[in-house]
Amino acid sequence: MADMNNPETVEVPDELPLIPLRDLIIFPNLVVPLFVGRDRSIKALEEAMRTDHVVALVAQKEAETQEPQIGDLYEIGSAATVMQELKLPDGTAKALVEGVVRIQVEEVIHTEPFFKVKVKVVEKEEGPQLETEALMRNLVSQFEQTARLGKPIPQEVLLASMNIDEPGRLADFIAFHLNLRADEKQRILEAVGSQDRLELVGSFMSKELEILEIGSRIQSRVKEQMTKTQREYFLREQMKAIQKELGGLDEQQAEIDELRTQIQEAEMPEEVEEKALKELGRLEKMPAAAAETSVIRTYLDWLVGVPWKMETEEKLDLKSAQKILDEDHYGLEKVKERILEYLAVHTLTEKMRGPILCFTGPPGTGKTSIGKSIARSLDRKFIRMSLGGVRDEAEIRGHRRTYVGALPGRIIQQIVRVGTRNPVFMMDEIDKVGADFRGDPTSALLEVLDPEQNNEFSDHYLEVPADLSNIMFITTANLLDPIPPALRDRMEVIHFPGYTEEEKVQIARNYLVPKQTKEHGLGKTHLKITDDGLQNIIREHTREAGVRNLERKIAAICRQTARRIVEGKTESVKANAKNMHEFLGPAQFSFGMAEEKDAIGLATGLAWTEVGGDVMSVEATVLQGKGDVLLTGRLGDVMKESATAGVSYIRSRADDLGIPPDFNQKRDIHIHVPGGAIPKDGPSAGITMAIALISALTKTPVNREVGMTGEITLRGRVLPIGGVKEKMLAAHRAGLREIILPSENEKDLELVPKKVRSELKFIFVDHMDDVLKAALITPKKRAKKSS
Repeated sequence: MADMNNPETVEVPDELPLIPLRDLIIFPNLVVPLFVGRDRSIKALEEAMRTDHVVALVAQKEAETQEPQIGDLYEIGSAATVMQELKLPDGTAKALVEGVVRIQVEEVIHTEPFFKVKVKVVEKEEGPQLETEALMRNLVSQFEQTARLGKPIPQEVLLASMNIDEPGRLADFIAFHLNLRADEKQRILEAVGSQDRLELVGSFMSKELEILEIGSRIQSRVKEQMTKTQREYFLREQMKAIQKELGGLDEQQAEIDELRTQIQEAEMPEEVEEKALKELGRLEKMPAAAAETSVIRTYLDWLVGVPWKMETEEKLDLKSAQKILDEDHYGLEKVKERILEYLAVHTLTEKMRGPILCFTGPPGTGKTSIGKSIARSLDRKFIRMSLGGVRDEAEIRGHRRTYVGALPGRIIQQIVRVGTRNPVFMMDEIDKVGADFRGDPTSALLEVLDPEQNNEFSDHYLEVPADLSNIMFITTANLLDPIPPALRDRMEVIHFPGYTEEEKVQIARNYLVPKQTKEHGLGKTHLKITDDGLQNIIREHTREAGVRNLERKIAAICRQTARRIVEGKTESVKANAKNMHEFLGPAQFSFGMAEEKDAIGLATGLAWTEVGGDVMSVEATVLQGKGDVLLTGRLGDVMKESATAGVSYIRSRADDLGIPPDFNQKRDIHIHVPGGAIPKDGPSAGITMAIALISALTKTPVNREVGMTGEITLRGRVLPIGGVKEKMLAAHRAGLREIILPSENEKDLELVPKKVRSELKFIFVDHMDDVLKAALITPKKRAKKSS
C-alpha cells in the first residue's frame, strides 16, 4: 500500500470523489487545512476516507454559487490525499489535505449523493535546462525582494523556497504564498509545463514588486512632505516678520482687508457688524495653518452673504397683479382676494409686515403652483422649501458652530441664495413635518411664522438676529389636524376646496390642454379635445378633488396622438365622449346615481376625506341571533359609537317605528360600510347608519336619490357636521338629487358654488323623524313615485 505521507508514492485512481472549492486553489506537494460544510462535499470526503484517502479538489468559477454543478467548475484541479479528518459539532468537517498531482476531469460518473468523476493526470515535468535554471534563480531572488519591501513572508518560507530544486514545485510553492486572486492561481495550476509555470509566476511576481516599490516611494514622499511643511512654516513666519518691518502685505492680510470692505458694504445692523468685526479680528491674529481659520472665514462669508438691507422693489399694481393671477389659475377667488387686499394696504402704508398664509386642501387643487403666481404678481423672488419628512430642528435653525461642517438653517441658506430679504417663501407640506430625538422642527417654526417674533429670528449658526418680517410666508398642507395648535394659530388659514365639474372643464380647456400639447410638441391643429370629451374624462376616468389625474389623462391622449402623427396614420385627432375609450380604455368610474335602485337596508351617506368629499354607502341587515351588533368596514371608534347611539335610539322608539320591542334580543344586527381597506371615522354618518338599520328592520326601502349626513343623539336630534362644501361637491359628482342636512348647516351652503346649489334639493332636519319622512319610501310614496 502507498505511503499517504509521501505524495510521490501515492497512486491516483482513475475515479475519484470530487469536492468543489470556493476561492481556494490546492497546488501539488502543499499541505493545506480544508473546511468542508456542504452535504455533498462531506459525503465525498467520507467516501475518500473509506477507500484510498485520495480526493479530487477542483475550484468553482464563481465563489457565490452555493450548490455548484459540474459546469460551474474548472476542468483542471488537484488530486490530494486526506491526511486527517475531524468532525465538528455543527455537522461540518475539517480535513488536512496534501496536493499530489494535477488532474483533468474527463467524465462525470454521478452527482448524487456526491460528485464522482473520472480523471486523468496532466502533470508534465520537464528535464533540467539552462533557461529553467535561470528562471528558478530569478524567481527566488524576486521572492526575497518582496520580503525586503515589506511583504509579510515568514523566514522559514524563504528558506524553504531556496531549497526546492524542482522547477514546477518551486513555481507552485511561491504561487501559493503570493497574494493572488483565485482566477490567477487557477491559471498557474492550469499551466502544465514547469517552464510555463515559472514564467507565469514570474510575471505575477514582477507586478507585485512594482506595486510594493510604488508604495515605498509614496511613503517616502509623505515623509519628505511632512519635513517640507515644517520647514515652510518657519520660513513663512520669518517672511511675515520681514514684511511687517517693510510695511508690505501678505496674501492673508489682503483677504482680511477684502472681508473688512465687504462687512462695511453689507449695511449690517450695528450689533451684527460688531460681531463680524470681532470675528475678523480673531482671524487676523490666527496663523494661516490654524484649524479654526477656515471655520471663521466660512462664518464671515455667510454673514456677508445675508441680504441685510437688499430688497426687491415690489410692483404695487392691483390690475396687473389680478391679471397675472387670473392668467395662471382659474377660480381660487378667496386666495386672489387676500393677495390683492395685501397689495392695497401696502400701497397705503410703507411699512407692513408680510402676511403668513396657510393653504390647506386636497392634493392637486393648486396650492403649490399659486405660490409662484403670487411671487410673479408681486414681482418678488420665489423660494420653495419642502418640509415633508424633515425631522431635525437644525434644518430650520442651523447647527451651532462647534460642530464640524456646521451650516445655517435652510431658511437663511435660501435667503442668501436669492439675495433679497423680501421674497415669497413657500414651505410645502407643513403637515408632514416629523419629530425625533434631534428635536421638533415645528417648535422652531413657531418663531419663524410669528409676525411678532420673526423680526429677530435667531439662527444657531449666525448667532445674531435676522429680520424675516418682510418675507411673505406661505405654507401648504393637506390636513390641518397634524399641525400643532400653537403653530396653526400663527397662520391665516385659507381652505382650498375641490373643484366642481364645470371648473375642471374650464381648467382643462384653458390651462391643462394647451400646456400638455406644447410639452408633447403638438400644434393647435394636431389635437382637439371637445368639452364633452373633457367632461367624460372627469366623470368616468377620474374621481378627485383636484386636477392632477385629469392632467395625466390629457397627457396620455397627447402621447397617443403624437404616436399616430409620427407613424403617419393621421394628421389630426379629435377626442370626444364617443371615442374616449380608444385613448383611455374602459370607464373606471360610473357616473350617475350612487345606487341603481331603491333598496332595503342600504342608505347613501356623504363623507369628507383627505382628497375631498366622497359618497359612502351604508348597508344594514338583520339576522337570527342573540342581539349582537356587528360593525365592519374598518370603522373608527367615533363611527362605532355613532352606530351604537343609532341602535339605542331605535330601541327607544321601537313601538313608534313598528319594530318588535324584543328585536335586539332575538336578532343580530350587522352594519357594514363597503371599502374595507379604507379607514373611516367621524360622527357624520350617524343618521345614515340609523336610516339603513330602520329600513332593514321595517322592510322599507331607502330613496336612492337621497344623500344624507349628520350626527345622531340618543334622543334622535340631528347635530351639525363639517366639510359641507366638499360633501356637496361629491354628491353633485355622484348624481344625487336630494341632500338631507342638519338645519344648523344651512349657513354653510353659501360656500357651495351656485351651479351645484341650483341642481340639488336640500332638506334641512333637526330630528330623526324628519330624516325618516325624507329618506324612506313608504307604500304611499312608492305608489306616487311609480305613477
